[in-house]
Amino acid sequence: MLKKIAFQFKQWFPATEEVSAHCDGPCGVYDPSAARITAEAVLSMTKKLVDLETPSASDKAASIAYHNTFARYVAIKEEQAQKTKEDLLILWTDYFKPVHLEKYPDLHDTFLKAAKLCSSCKVEVSVQHATELLEAVHKIHQMFWETKNRDITWYKANP
Repeated sequence: MLKKIAFQFKQWFPATEEVSAHCDGPCGVYDPSAARITAEAVLSMTKKLVDLETPSASDKAASIAYHNTFARYVAIKEEQAQKTKEDLLILWTDYFKPVHLEKYPDLHDTFLKAAKLCSSCKVEVSVQHATELLEAVHKIHQMFWETKNRDITWYKANP
């Protein structure tokens, strides 16, 4: 029934021009800033985990507080790494198109490495990998805005 209505509608009001888009959503939907924010959180939580002092085993209250803080930092780190991965995968699969490969032949490798770094940051506590993740997001930020012929400054919450 709906197909018949749609067909009839097309017959009555035919499209006069072909429409195309360079991405899957309207302009302005995609932005790497969300990945930057979450990648910064991954780095921040990783640094906090590394700096967390282990209390004396004989101090039960301090031990409980330590484990609670440790668990919360890990949960936040893993959640933010997953969000970073999701934001990057959306940019990679929905925004970037084959035409971008001409200008950025390392585009796929850059995104794959960034996604793998998200996974590494979830399963380990590595300041090096968290830093590399933020650097990869920075590179993607630059590539993204260059495709729009815009020079958008890279800001970090924690310089």
